[in-house]
Amino acid sequence: MRKRFEQQFTIGCTPISDVKIPTAKRSGALPGLCAAIKEIFVTPKWNEKVFEILENKILPKNNKTGRPGMDLWYIFVLSQVRLCQNISYDDLHDLANNHSLIRQVMGVENDFGYERYVFSYQCIIDNISLLDDKTVKELNGIIVEFGHETFKKKEEAVLCLKTDSFVVESNVHFPTDYNLLWDSARKSLDMVTKFQEKHNLPGWRKIKDWRRDLKNKMRALGKASSSGGKGKSDRVKKSTREYLTKAKALYTKLEKEKDSFLQTDIMDIIIFMELERFMVLLYKHIDLLERRIIKGEEISHEEKMFSIFEQYTEWVTKGKMRPNVELGKKVAITTDQFNLIVDYEIMEQLSDSEIVPGLAKRIFSDYQVKSWSFDKGFWNKENKELLSKTVETLVLPKKGKCNKQEYEQEHQPKFIRNRNKHSAVESNISELEHRGLNRCPDKGYMHFKRYVGLAVCAYNLKKIGEHLISQQRLQTEAAEFKQAA
Repeated sequence: MRKRFEQQFTIGCTPISDVKIPTAKRSGALPGLCAAIKEIFVTPKWNEKVFEILENKILPKNNKTGRPGMDLWYIFVLSQVRLCQNISYDDLHDLANNHSLIRQVMGVENDFGYERYVFSYQCIIDNISLLDDKTVKELNGIIVEFGHETFKKKEEAVLCLKTDSFVVESNVHFPTDYNLLWDSARKSLDMVTKFQEKHNLPGWRKIKDWRRDLKNKMRALGKASSSGGKGKSDRVKKSTREYLTKAKALYTKLEKEKDSFLQTDIMDIIIFMELERFMVLLYKHIDLLERRIIKGEEISHEEKMFSIFEQYTEWVTKGKMRPNVELGKKVAITTDQFNLIVDYEIMEQLSDSEIVPGLAKRIFSDYQVKSWSFDKGFWNKENKELLSKTVETLVLPKKGKCNKQEYEQEHQPKFIRNRNKHSAVESNISELEHRGLNRCPDKGYMHFKRYVGLAVCAYNLKKIGEHLISQQRLQTEAAEFKQAA
């Protein structure tokens, strides 16, 4: 039986509404986040909306039975703290049990001498993992609405938007066909090792030699590829043939003997399925390596894979000097004049210009837009016509040479002024990367999408909280000045 949150008002426990948030200018990102989270909790309007979203996702239909799970409020707070601080689950576990301000905002901090509520490491991971991308997007919508009200945005007021894209990297190594072949081989051997330890498989006594020999041949090929000098091509082909011979021998042995592996329980079935998956990848990269180096074929981009673990990973080249290549997914964000991210989208094999129709549909359904700026990557004729119908001041520079009319339009003072303001979105992106969106450590595409969404929520909450703290600081200074006078 899981609950929203019920703080026990006992001696030594501070109510969340009475938590004092530090207002020092150099107190870091955490006080801003805690200020916004506290305001959400103590304001019935936002409290109800946030808990309604969490209940619809996390609570089962019959929530009157079963063991008590982690309260929804703890899940919400801890998921935001992790991305606000850009920390691992180990550090989050430490903060949840030892950081006084975080525990006060969660309503679990007691004075010295009273029994303390302790969070377990696995409990934190399991409960934060209950959130998904759709739920996090709904939460971000509520947070943005809360932010607009906090920044005293009038209902009839319109937004000034900026849109840009950047790459959130996957947690993968730089891919080559020969090191991906090694990854496939070693993971296949790992699965066999699990069977051997449990069932003492015959015929796999030298499994460590298989691993060592394959790794040595992979390193020899890498060294031959990176070196120069006379006869490099022959050395590379020789190393490749030796490497492929060993890899093919492993695949043949696995194919011949895998059906004899005992499957006595569900874990054996799962390990066997993983073995078959890695064998498919092993065969694929044997074929790619042979075709590219031995046969001299050019491999098409569609056939290539950039990680056998995070298979959603894309090879992104944005034409920059540094970094010239990024491995991950492109994410487009749209920010307003308050530096809040009102929309974000993970781009699925799409270019910047292809996301504009869907983005415009989402934005126009929720907001009125006065001005909207993009960079050249988002331009095409259809996008300009679509946006010009609704947006008063559209900054969408043409990709390529302008005609006379377009040149005059792009050199108007209003256009230039809004184009210069567009660079503010770069600072928003930079801060997002400091919130954890430089590289995603979570495994799997579902967790990647949730990670991106939680980083956006934490960023927005921090911005709102900083504004609340600055208002409180001004009120305090005014009161002190009035008292002194």
